[in-house]
Amino acid sequence: MQRIGILFEYGTLNGGEHSMLAAIDHLQDRRFQFVILAPQEGPLQAEVTKRNLPLQIVNFRDSSGTRISPAELASNLNQIAADSELEVIHANSLTMGRHLGAIANQLNVPTTSHIRDIMSLSKAAIRDLNQHQKLIAVSDATREFHINQGIDPARIQRVYNGVDCEKFQPRESTGYLRKQLSLPANAILIATIGQICLRKAQVDLAEAAVVLKDQNLDLYYLIVGERHSTKQESIDFDQRISDFFVQAGMAQRLHRLGYVANISELMNEIDLLVHPARQEPLGRVLLEAAASGVPIIATSVGGTLEILQDRRSALIVEPQIPSAITSAIQELLSSDALQNAIATRARQVAIKKFNIPQRADELGDVWQQVLIK
Repeated sequence: MQRIGILFEYGTLNGGEHSMLAAIDHLQDRRFQFVILAPQEGPLQAEVTKRNLPLQIVNFRDSSGTRISPAELASNLNQIAADSELEVIHANSLTMGRHLGAIANQLNVPTTSHIRDIMSLSKAAIRDLNQHQKLIAVSDATREFHINQGIDPARIQRVYNGVDCEKFQPRESTGYLRKQLSLPANAILIATIGQICLRKAQVDLAEAAVVLKDQNLDLYYLIVGERHSTKQESIDFDQRISDFFVQAGMAQRLHRLGYVANISELMNEIDLLVHPARQEPLGRVLLEAAASGVPIIATSVGGTLEILQDRRSALIVEPQIPSAITSAIQELLSSDALQNAIATRARQVAIKKFNIPQRADELGDVWQQVLIK
């Protein structure tokens, strides 16, 4: 059975890490065996330990914090590949793909990489990524964006992320979240889930919420996720979200939950997911909400329209227009029939198009192609 090394960027758990771990759960010991290559610190290690997967530590900096040379990184990875009998090394993020591609010609095993971001790249980054045998884009929108930047079209293939439709499924609310937050039983919970950053645009939901302030006193808003960036613009953006609620005299309507480990339980407690992103390669949270039967409002960006159809499986609005979010919330909350219809169709799409077994097998097919060459 072939052994694949998965190179993670940090010890953190973001959408890309969760998506890869879900694929590994399906493929491990069925088609491949996996070795995790990652820094030592962070919550990723707990997930690796829980799965009883071998872990090899890969450091990109020395003990003084200085980045090691490409030659040293290549030597370290070659040693790990030999010790672990790896046949492919796969980078799980665009950043790791760039680092791995830069040394691909110095490695003794073929390399592949995920591209999970839509972002402008330098000519050097494009050159490095084109050194991989295969690149995996998480949506057609992501693939086309990078082809237009210079990625070799023959090298990059679209493989959607999958979602566990058994773990994420409609269930009756237990009421635990309302009790935990000391909210009334009739509170309507509107959540946005994801890293707190400009491209996720949580501030657009905050602005929409202010308009709804006096129209429905039962609305409460949940911000789920953390801010990782320490740039001042990111700090200011994070503060603006709270400022909208405070200045409108509705601070008690906003609840910041931070990182939530069990999103599948949370999905069964919320009434509506709003995803106001200004850029989205393929939203994992959209797949999870769809599988969970949660009504969704999302923006028409990136790969979102490859998951959802306006007025069939979600209400789709233009990005950066808070008033459009306001109108969509009003429309959904005024019609139980519309909520039920789009939530039911969204789950059907998740099962038919994004269920983890079929998507994981498609990922495995890419690695199989590389191994055959």
